[in-house]
Amino acid sequence: MSSPTQRTLAMLRKQNITCQVVERWNPYARVRQDLFGIIDILGISGDYTIGIQTTSASNVSARVKKAKDNEALALWLSHPHRKFLVHGWRQSRTRRWECREVELFLRGGEIVSE
Repeated sequence: MSSPTQRTLAMLRKQNITCQVVERWNPYARVRQDLFGIIDILGISGDYTIGIQTTSASNVSARVKKAKDNEALALWLSHPHRKFLVHGWRQSRTRRWECREVELFLRGGEIVSE
């Protein structure tokens, strides 16, 4: 079984998006650490730099809340050529993997989702 991160990488590469994992294992704290506390994967596509948090479909709401509560996200989204996505993965009844994608935006100084 592949991880949500591996599934997102495969999906992005099929879309010809250059991407790299930026989440790292911290052996001293024994935890995974995301870039700025919220980004697992960075992608470059045309004019955009995309920060992506990957998870299971059941954890999408928690990851969206965590991202909205992170001060770095407002700074990230304040740049006009940056996007932030949460990818939530689940298996359908036919055993195919499906991605629920939630994009977060900065509107009127507030972070909102689609």
